Amino acid sequence: MTKNKTTWVHFQIFVIVAIFFGPLAVATYMYYSGAFQPQGRTNYGTLLEPIINPAEILPESSIGTLGDGLWLLIYSNAAECTSSCKDALYTIRQSRKMLGQDMGRLLRVFLHGDSSPDTVFLAYEHAGLITLTDKPLSELLNKKKTAKLSAGGYFLIDPLGNLVMYFQPEIDPREMVKDIKHLLELSRIG
Repeated sequence: MTKNKTTWVHFQIFVIVAIFFGPLAVATYMYYSGAFQPQGRTNYGTLLEPIINPAEILPESSIGTLGDGLWLLIYSNAAECTSSCKDALYTIRQSRKMLGQDMGRLLRVFLHGDSSPDTVFLAYEHAGLITLTDKPLSELLNKKKTAKLSAGGYFLIDPLGNLVMYFQPEIDPREMVKDIKHLLELSRIG
């Protein structure tokens, strides 16, 4: 073979190797250097890490017996249920309805303080809402939420009993529903 032909063959092999290993090298660089990571986020709620299971931490709590394979959307309010509390209950009711055919996979829970809620109001406006008084559970949930997040929001528990997400009280219900729908689509349980 002539020198020009040998050079041409080597060049072709180099191009083939570069086409194969080039993207792999660039991807490895990007992965280990942290370069070019997207800054946007896909969720509106806050993932609560590390994941805990409230029923395991508080075995005497009734939260472990609720839902049996359903997702739980919990609103916790230790004070008397005033207008902001009623608005929050309305938000979780409407959010569940916005799930459409998946609304049967989500159970709404109102974790209230020592003052009993208006049972007539709840029966008329919020049929199917589970009401609980469980101070240790309320304290655990509020400790799990970081201090920088507003109090009075919504907690999401998966069908295995794991506390996975917190939604701030001022969240747009459509955004909360987007997160819940996304989790329901990815979930192989509940």
